[in-house]
Amino acid sequence: MAKLALGHHREATDPGCLRAVVAELLLTFLFVFSGVGSAMAAAKLGGGGDTIMGLTAVAAAHALVVAVMVSAGLHVSGGHINPAVTLGLAAGGHITLFRSALYAAAQLLGSSLACLLLAALTGGEEAVPVHAPAPGVGAARAVAMEAVLTFSLLFAVYATVVDRRRAVGALGPLLVGLVVGANILAGGPYSGASMNPARSFGPALAAGEWADHWIYWVGPLIGGPLAGLVYEGLFMGPPGHEPLPRNDGDF
Repeated sequence: MAKLALGHHREATDPGCLRAVVAELLLTFLFVFSGVGSAMAAAKLGGGGDTIMGLTAVAAAHALVVAVMVSAGLHVSGGHINPAVTLGLAAGGHITLFRSALYAAAQLLGSSLACLLLAALTGGEEAVPVHAPAPGVGAARAVAMEAVLTFSLLFAVYATVVDRRRAVGALGPLLVGLVVGANILAGGPYSGASMNPARSFGPALAAGEWADHWIYWVGPLIGGPLAGLVYEGLFMGPPGHEPLPRNDGDF
């Protein structure tokens, strides 16, 4: 199993690291602008995420923009756009903790800029939607929901993008996006299905609403690293079986 790598402050001056941090800021900005913007558009057109059509539209928008942004950043920063993904990869030893902190700061800044710009462009006509548990869903259940959904997301990231033994290739980002969309359909009516502290941070900052914000840090930051540890510990070793021969003569 991979061990945590602390990293060094000299990473902050490395050109490759700086490019990656800027990429995370830009990619997260674009992701949140489209994701939150789709939720605002759904609300403006009627019903928002409270209707199956609105929920499906928001899920589809998130799935598409995640797939594109992960693909765009894959060979620059890894296309994390999510502190839970970053920490989940750090738990598996794929990124240093120091660089993880730089990524997370960039992701939070990108999300904040996107939501502040959305608020300015819409002129306050539609409130920036903030993640919060649905009525009747307590904080503990919302944390558990976010942890499970984020575990699912990170498991998909490891299986389709990180694990080089998988012959997924360019399909990896698309599959990650599909998991995000499916998780929004499954968990959106209950916890909001954030799976991403940065995705929740920007709207909370723009709206000035922090009452339940901690849920969207605790849940994802439990589920993400746990998925990294589980995948690294159970599935990143040597193959567990040999493929069956294709021809009778091979027996």
